[in-house]
Amino acid sequence: MGADLQTFRNEKDDFFRGPDSPLTPEQQTSFSGLHHYPEDPALRLRLPLDENVPPDPIMMLSTGLRLRGSDSRSGQRRYVRAGKILFAVQDQPAKPSVFKDEHGYFLPFRDATGEDETYPAGRYLEPATGADGLLEVDFNLAYNPYCAYNQHYSCPIPPRDNVLTVRIEAGEKRFVT
Repeated sequence: MGADLQTFRNEKDDFFRGPDSPLTPEQQTSFSGLHHYPEDPALRLRLPLDENVPPDPIMMLSTGLRLRGSDSRSGQRRYVRAGKILFAVQDQPAKPSVFKDEHGYFLPFRDATGEDETYPAGRYLEPATGADGLLEVDFNLAYNPYCAYNQHYSCPIPPRDNVLTVRIEAGEKRFVT
């Protein structure tokens, strides 16, 4: 495994043991670390962002109403669709939308592993733009939202076009206490 990925995972485990963790105190007492798929270099992608999409604001549904920046009446959060990316996993095409907010790019997705191995509501990525202008999409960094650990958090739900039929066997697996 790449040193950067292992460092990323170790730092996240350390954060989950600390005072700002999304875990409840009860969960922290038995926490032994998050579970991940083995690193898959084939799921570390550099992709062009197809920006030929309407830049209209999108109100993304969330799992609850406590999300900062959400519309407290409807449980939604505002994003702008930045574009779409196209890639294939095991020869199966996927074309999810990438969104943008005040923090940068955001790629919420749900894939076929949500049935049994990952958080069923979906996982997230925060792609960055490389020096060559391509979007760096590393599914090995896919992570669960805080609502996967604690019901007191609210998280955006991936929209329909980001529900993938392929299995993304990379990144964080379902949280087990």
